[in-house]
Amino acid sequence: MERELKRVDTIARVRRAFHVQGWSVKKIVRELHVSRNTVRKILRSDETDFTYERERQPLPRIGAWKAEIERFLTANEGKPSRERLTLIRIYEEVRALGYDGSYDAIRRYAKTWAKNRGAVTAEAYVPLYYAPGEAYQFDWSHEIILINGVTTTVKVAHVRLCHSRMMFVRAYMRESQEMVFDAHDKAFAFFRGTCTRGIYDNMKTAVEAVFVGKERQYNRRFLQMCSHYLVHPVACTPASGWEKGQVENQVGLVRERFFTPRLRVKSLEELNVWLLDKCIAYAKAHRHPEQTERMIWQMFEEERGSLVHYVGPFDGFHCVPASVSKTCTVRFDNNKYSVLSTAVGRPVEVHAYAEKIVIRQDGVNVGEHPRCFGRGETIYDPWHYVPVLARKPGALRNGAPFREWVLPAAMEKVRRRLKSIHDGDRQMVTILGCVPTDGLAAVDAACQEALDHGVCSASVIINILARSRDPAPAATLQTPDALRLTHEPVADCARYDSLRRAS
Repeated sequence: MERELKRVDTIARVRRAFHVQGWSVKKIVRELHVSRNTVRKILRSDETDFTYERERQPLPRIGAWKAEIERFLTANEGKPSRERLTLIRIYEEVRALGYDGSYDAIRRYAKTWAKNRGAVTAEAYVPLYYAPGEAYQFDWSHEIILINGVTTTVKVAHVRLCHSRMMFVRAYMRESQEMVFDAHDKAFAFFRGTCTRGIYDNMKTAVEAVFVGKERQYNRRFLQMCSHYLVHPVACTPASGWEKGQVENQVGLVRERFFTPRLRVKSLEELNVWLLDKCIAYAKAHRHPEQTERMIWQMFEEERGSLVHYVGPFDGFHCVPASVSKTCTVRFDNNKYSVLSTAVGRPVEVHAYAEKIVIRQDGVNVGEHPRCFGRGETIYDPWHYVPVLARKPGALRNGAPFREWVLPAAMEKVRRRLKSIHDGDRQMVTILGCVPTDGLAAVDAACQEALDHGVCSASVIINILARSRDPAPAATLQTPDALRLTHEPVADCARYDSLRRAS
């Protein structure tokens, strides 16, 4: 650049000296230290700059070896980066065949060859067209936000309809398979349908093996999801992001417009509601890139009629076998979740969903909890431990599952009153044991009735529950005289006998 500026400045000085200052050619040569031929060339051509491009590059040494060198360079392109030959290795291979030139000549030729080859591929491309309802593209991105003041990296799922360019964005704490299932379900529910083809990269949650060409071995659960929504999955060529360029561009757009500056939210649910509103607002405010007279939202509403009907949510869980510890807990994703005490000693299956954890044993649910994304936390359900309390009632006071147990108001009052009684824990355990058969509402009502009568005892509450379970006795038909006798005192036996005979 400096040489070019110097050259242009010299030409300008020569032109000004001759045309403005009236210097002769001899004086210009003497004062500006420029050759006479150069001055004459500048003044005759009236150009402000001169460039020289070599029309033919002589390659006296490489000329006979161009084909061999290009063969090595072309073979390198089709190999993984670990298996490619370096230029010094190519130089050694060609030298072994008889080349007697220098390494620097091969290096310069390889640089020119790569530049020309890149220019050829960069100059031409084929514009793509997608019919309404034909295809969507899916991808992940990682964004940094603040949740309750804590800096957190969230995984953002991107879905984009290729025809209308409508986008859907949802954030998760993980990038696991159950999150992929949930993202698809939420997107299809929002679109009110899906496309016949889904375009993905080779993510491990979907693709287990990559073969030559477009052949893939997909994950079994991922294929079940695609079958449920009637979608044909198509995986891109490895390291070829341009094959799903729309969603790749969407990642950058969302990062620039939605996540910059850094977002501050209270929860992930609040973030996802805000992201959905932003997607709708963007679609209503921006024009379609091809049909510029219409908005993206208008194109999307038209495309909805061509989408495959939304058949409802897919049971999108990730199944993992696990064992139950003696403390009635199952470990999953660096956390522990409680299960029924009857499940101890036998294997279980953890069905991990995006927002909940379901634990099953022999086809029966033995535990269900909201999903926790922390580390080293234990999530208890106190009702799982009630059968254990029948043998160890003292654990009701100091047991970890019961430390923050919130019971209905009446039952909590009974629990506080029974604490002052020597066998209060055992009585409270007896009351809690009635919940599986009578229901929580019925037990709470029985506790309230006992409190209204000033009594706080397990036997009384169990008696109230028993009376509520038994049907009321049948009503007896009474005559007016009998009703009168029940309310008026009998004067004497004679009157009573006469009334009895009359009746």
